[in-house]
Amino acid sequence: MANILLVEDDTTFSLILDNFLQKKGHKVHVTHTLKASLKSLELNKYDLLLLDYRLPDGNGLEVMAAARNNNPTIPSIIMTSFHDVRTAVRAIRLGAHDFITKPVNPDELEMILNDALNRKQVAPEIKQNEPSTFIEGESTESKKLHNYIELVGPTDMSIIIQGESGTGKEYVANSIHKASKRAQRPFVAIDCGSISKELASSELFGHVKGAFTGALSDKKGQFEVADGGTLFLDEVGNLSYEVQVQLLRAVQERVIQPLGSNKQIKIDVRIVAATNDDLLNSVAKGEFREDLYHRLNEFKIHVPALRSRDGDLKVFLYHFIELANAELDRNVKTLSPEVTHVFEQYDWPGNLRELKNVIRRMVLLTRGEEAGIESLPDEMIDSLHQAPKPTGTDLKALNEANERELIQETLRKVKYNKTQAAKLLNIDRTTLYNKMEKYQIE
Repeated sequence: MANILLVEDDTTFSLILDNFLQKKGHKVHVTHTLKASLKSLELNKYDLLLLDYRLPDGNGLEVMAAARNNNPTIPSIIMTSFHDVRTAVRAIRLGAHDFITKPVNPDELEMILNDALNRKQVAPEIKQNEPSTFIEGESTESKKLHNYIELVGPTDMSIIIQGESGTGKEYVANSIHKASKRAQRPFVAIDCGSISKELASSELFGHVKGAFTGALSDKKGQFEVADGGTLFLDEVGNLSYEVQVQLLRAVQERVIQPLGSNKQIKIDVRIVAATNDDLLNSVAKGEFREDLYHRLNEFKIHVPALRSRDGDLKVFLYHFIELANAELDRNVKTLSPEVTHVFEQYDWPGNLRELKNVIRRMVLLTRGEEAGIESLPDEMIDSLHQAPKPTGTDLKALNEANERELIQETLRKVKYNKTQAAKLLNIDRTTLYNKMEKYQIE
C-alpha cells in the first residue's frame, strides 16, 4: 500500500481517481490547488505524487519541485487534458517519472503507478545504473554516430554529447564507456539539471562531517566513486559558475577537495558531458566558462533526432515492442495500417524516450497480435489533424503562424524561463503571456 498525494482541480474526476486508487489498496490524500498541495507536503510524507498539470493557482510541476526539495527520489506522475507532447517532454526533463493524458485509461494508470512504486528509486541527480545496449540504427546518421563511438571510445578524450531531449545521450555515453579501456570500472551518471546549487559541490566532490548543516558523516563525491572509470555529466550547462570553477580544477589537475576538508584526493576519471543546447551559446552569454568548455570539448558527438534518422523508426519500433511484450506479457506482432501511418507521419518531438513510452502503452492496451489505432495516445492522432502552416498571400495568417513558431522555439531555447524568453523576444512578460494564451502555448 502506498501513501499517494492526488492533486486534481476537477472535483468529480478527483473523486473517481480517489475511489480507484483506494480499491487498489492505496491511501490517498486529495488536494485541488497548488497552495493546499504545498501545505500537505509540509505536514505529510508521501510515496508518490499524482499531479494534474494545470491548477487554478499554478501547475503540477511546482508541486513536484517542492516535494523533491525534501525527498529527491519521490516519483511524480503528471496528468493533463492538453494534448501537447512537448509538455510531457518538459515534465520528464524536470524529473517526472511519467506522463499520462486525460481521459485516463485505468489499465495504463495502474501500470504506470506500479512501475513507479516498484522500481528501485535512485536519486535523479545521481544514477549508477548501466543502461541496456544502445540499438544501432540503419540510417546514415546512425552509422556515423556509431563510427564516432568506436573511434573515440578506446581513447581517454573528454567528450561533449549534444542532442535533443530523449535522443539517448546517456546510452551513447555508456556505449563509449563500454568501448573504452575503463569498461570494467564504474560508469557514474549525474543529472546536473536536478542537483540544487547548494548540494552540487557535495555530490560531485564529497564532504566531511560537519562541513555544513546536515553533514552528519563523511560522504564520497561522485568523482571519487567513479575513480578509474567514466563520469557522465548530463545537462552540464546547468552547473553554477562556482561549481564550474571547481570542475575545471578537477579536470585540469586531476585532484578534488571535499567540502570542509584540507585534504586533496587524486582521481583518474574520464569526463563525458551532455547538453541539449549548444554550450557555445552559453559561453557567449557568459553563463558557461570558455576554458571549461574547451577542456570538455576534446571531441563532440551529435546525437540526431528521431525524425531525422530516415529508416531507423522501424528498427527502434520493433525493438521496443519486443521489450514491452516481455515486460507486460503481451504478444503484439504487427501494427494496423492506421497505426503505421500515424507512426510514420508523427514528428516525435520527444524522440526515442517518447517512442518507447508510446509503444509500452500501445502494447499494454493490445490484447491480440495486432495493435490498433485505439491503443495510441489522443495527442498523437490529434497532431496529424492540426491545420498546416498557412501559405499563399494571407499576410495576417502567415505572421501569426511565424510568431507562434518563434515564441515556441524561444521558450525551448531558454528552457521555458518566461523572463528570459520575453527579453529575447523584446517584449514584456504580460505581452508574452497574452500571446501564449492566444496561441495555446503551454
